[in-house]
Amino acid sequence: MKKFYVIVLLCLGFTTTLSAQNPSDKHIEKTTELDEVSIVTAKKAVEQKADRTIFNIADQPHLNSGSVLEGIKKLPGLIASDIAGMMYQGKQLAVFMDGRPLNISSTELNAFLEGMPANSVEKIEIITQPGAEFPATSGGAILNIITNKNAKKYLSATYTNSTSFTNYYDMRWRVNNSILLNAKNKYFGWQLNVGQNYRESAVWTSVKKEENNNLSLLSQTDADRVGRNNFLKSVLTFDIGKDRLLLNYDITQNDNDSYTLGNGPGFNTDDTSLSDGLRQSAVATYQKKFENSSQKLEFKFSYDNNDNTFELYPTGNTSTTLNNSSKQNLYNFKVDYSQPLKFSDNGKLSFGALYEALLFEAASKGLTNLDYNRTTAASYVELQTEFDKFKFIVGTRAENYDISGTTDTEDLSAFRQFKLFPNASAQYNFNKMIFLNVNYNKKITLPSTSALNPNNTNYQNPNIDYSGNPNLQPTIFNNYEIKLSAFDYAFLSYNLSSAKNQVITRISLQDDLVFNSNENLSEVKIHNFNFGMPIPYMLFTKGLAETMKMNVNPDTMNFLYVYSGYQYHQIPGVKTNGFWLFNFMSQILLPEKIKFVANYNYIVPNGNYYYFTFEKSFRNSLDLNLSKKLFKNQVTLSIYADDILNSNRTVINSFGTPLLLNNKMDSRKFGFSLNYKIPTKNKLAKEDSNLLNNTKKEEEGLLN
Repeated sequence: MKKFYVIVLLCLGFTTTLSAQNPSDKHIEKTTELDEVSIVTAKKAVEQKADRTIFNIADQPHLNSGSVLEGIKKLPGLIASDIAGMMYQGKQLAVFMDGRPLNISSTELNAFLEGMPANSVEKIEIITQPGAEFPATSGGAILNIITNKNAKKYLSATYTNSTSFTNYYDMRWRVNNSILLNAKNKYFGWQLNVGQNYRESAVWTSVKKEENNNLSLLSQTDADRVGRNNFLKSVLTFDIGKDRLLLNYDITQNDNDSYTLGNGPGFNTDDTSLSDGLRQSAVATYQKKFENSSQKLEFKFSYDNNDNTFELYPTGNTSTTLNNSSKQNLYNFKVDYSQPLKFSDNGKLSFGALYEALLFEAASKGLTNLDYNRTTAASYVELQTEFDKFKFIVGTRAENYDISGTTDTEDLSAFRQFKLFPNASAQYNFNKMIFLNVNYNKKITLPSTSALNPNNTNYQNPNIDYSGNPNLQPTIFNNYEIKLSAFDYAFLSYNLSSAKNQVITRISLQDDLVFNSNENLSEVKIHNFNFGMPIPYMLFTKGLAETMKMNVNPDTMNFLYVYSGYQYHQIPGVKTNGFWLFNFMSQILLPEKIKFVANYNYIVPNGNYYYFTFEKSFRNSLDLNLSKKLFKNQVTLSIYADDILNSNRTVINSFGTPLLLNNKMDSRKFGFSLNYKIPTKNKLAKEDSNLLNNTKKEEEGLLN
């Protein structure tokens, strides 16, 4: 019991010092426009809300100095890998960008996020409790990558660069550049973000089979990779009276090459693989404004196109071993309306509808072997209300699915069903910054097209094979959670995710041929305990009483943030072990306002992740970052070293097989990043990056 009180006191000691930075403590900043004042607040590194956790990426150099994937992997409680997929605190994640699902998974998703510079991202929302207003297909939780920013009433220009190198065996370079322009006048606002990413990397793998207490080699590869990514993101906003029209167009082009040496029993290979991708997205949104800002009506239409090709052939030979391609078109229309309730403070009634159509086609050497069609029609209603210290949310979503398709040999098993997906949440507020939340929701995940694709889009050799599974069925989730949050930085939670027909990666062995594919796991329950708490170092020098008197900004505080989690996968008929996750993030302010951040992630080995057992730590990385603002905060310079101990390695056993898989990437890298706010004629362009414009609203997330 004494330990419990100590933990509570430590938590209060830190969060009390942060309470002065609450959005309610606003100050007024004078501008050159005499008829206007701007209300600004300090951005928070992490913001806990009842249904989501928000990570500020733009102003944290240790998160935005590399790729989006590298930044995501540093978030406490998040697991991301080609084999394990992506999970946050035990919940399978559906990945969105600017409020729209990417509809890709596994290797393709990681490659896409690796090719996107983290400094093009403003923040990341992890919506752990998606209500009825979110698609039922969001599964256990949503990871929403937000890149859009509001255009300001002046021209603003920002240039960013990140350059790094790895030195494992050979030196390999990674460079990205981007420029962000935005402005607003009395007619319209606009934003343009253009950039490129070039990266060299390497990966070494081996697959061994245990026989008579000995390990025999089946495959060993040494791959050098070169990735090129170019992107353009554009936004136009028009004010039509009190209403607003938003037009978005994004395009991303990927060109990834790999040169792989392979060997095993009876073979030696020298192969080249070429992977090209083109993603385009266009969105039109009309927002109807009312006198009451809590009343909203929004119409949105979006179109997404994704074309990919993959070729594998012996180096120096024009005859391809693999020549696969895919085309995907996604059409989406939705309408959302919310109306405040007269009988309840902060209460509202929301309802809406959605229609979506997805067309996917895959081909091998020019011959179509999968034609997949999916339509979804949905509607929802949700009620939010408050009584005294209680807040309640209850809703339901109805979705009708019509899924069909054909392969080159047979028709797919059609999936035509109408389902209801209820959700309920109750929250008790001890005060404005401490609350207890209990939640239930039912969700579904439809298999991604990358998991359905029957064609191999990975390297293969005579002993290694990859393929998708066109007959995968949707996964049904029942999610339960209880969570205690103190301010924005401390929390204690338990959640249970019970899934039927969970889509997983499965590795099997037939003779000496290793198959990597996807299948439905009939039932799995994932238990997850999580704990996070900041510890200010001044507690040890000034004591609790003095610490609680301090009124400081967390950006100028020395502290250690501790996160720990325990995850247990319960699979019928399989004996499994849970595993612990730990994250320690320390911030120290050095002389000359130099900020030092050390981030250490570690997962205890010998735990089970679905059908995999990790023989060594699945994640073991120490990252260091030094950053400083220069020239009146116009320039932010950071120097970093990731995986400085070169200890990140994956060594796993696959259940039901005698296989041992070993994977090592050149994850240790050193580099610097530069963010330069280019001076413009308007002095307001020098606005501090830690401040939020007063037009910033939460609707820029999933509600747009």
